[in-house]
Amino acid sequence: MGPVDPLWQVPASGSARFRWDYDDGRERLLALYAKGKDKQWDGATRIDWDLEVDPCDPLGTPDEALSLYGTRHWARMNDRDKGELRRHYTAWQFSQFLHGEQGAMICAARIVESVPDLDAKFYSATQTMDEARHAEIYARFLHDKIGMLYPINDNLQSLLGDTLRDSRWDMPYLGMQVLIEGLALAAFGMIRDTTDKPLPKQILAYVMQDEARHVAFGRMALRDYYKQLSDAELREREEFVIEGCYLMRDRLRGVEVLENYGIPKAEAEELSEQSEFLHLFRKLLFSRIVPCVKDIGLWGERLQKAYLDMGVFDLGDSNLDLLMSQDEEIAERLDAERFAAEEQARVAEVAEAIEAGADGGA
Repeated sequence: MGPVDPLWQVPASGSARFRWDYDDGRERLLALYAKGKDKQWDGATRIDWDLEVDPCDPLGTPDEALSLYGTRHWARMNDRDKGELRRHYTAWQFSQFLHGEQGAMICAARIVESVPDLDAKFYSATQTMDEARHAEIYARFLHDKIGMLYPINDNLQSLLGDTLRDSRWDMPYLGMQVLIEGLALAAFGMIRDTTDKPLPKQILAYVMQDEARHVAFGRMALRDYYKQLSDAELREREEFVIEGCYLMRDRLRGVEVLENYGIPKAEAEELSEQSEFLHLFRKLLFSRIVPCVKDIGLWGERLQKAYLDMGVFDLGDSNLDLLMSQDEEIAERLDAERFAAEEQARVAEVAEAIEAGADGGA
């Protein structure tokens, strides 16, 4: 299962901006650039790809979290069918992550090209590499462990297209760094914190460690720029955010999976809407976006009303810095645990070799 047409072409607009004064730039951004260089890693070696994954239960998802649970369709399913449903849901979810990461890579490259400041160009170059690594990792997980790929969700593609077609240099930041990556981070975090399966937990923890830097970058760059914009210009950005948030909230729900099971679209949408798990997921989806939007200075009356309507207005007071530092700590803790286990195994090997040598000598 893959995209019908493997190539999607989006006409580019806007200017490529060169900078001929090589002053030092903003200290905070250059510090982030230094961190971006220092924290590069190789997905082929940092992740333990030898870990087994059951394609029919890749994440340990409980029955109650599946939108068919408790319906007449569920009653007709045997264990094999239920396992296949889990496989499809994981394939759908991780395929959207993969497509989103490729979008992020292209948006980061667009930022290198169009952003006027050299310090932002430097940092975006490191982010482009990060996003390439994330796309590589998700593609490998889907190919090697799940064996299935879903096409990009129409609405995710629509938001990505709007982000890339806009000629204003700040729009790839706003569409990608704030909206699409903010939604992705919430989804990554939800799975990372609930799965008991070591491989997906590793993948998500390490990707989120990088994403913490990306969100910090978007906040710095946009906060500085939006202070200079007129009210009319800020309202335009807020309209884009409102539209994007409704689009993602209402359309990213995995209806395509149920349609693959022969359930008509209208019924698939209704079943998805009734899922308690989806309602919880939607609330969490905005946990990263709302505080970020408020922080960068987009907090007009219409935007506040939209967030009240979505029931996520209170998230504006969430501590984004705390969430990001936790993302970094979780990845570091995983590394420490893995290295400690590897060290123990090495020590045991050496002890065995010495013992074997002593026995031979005796």
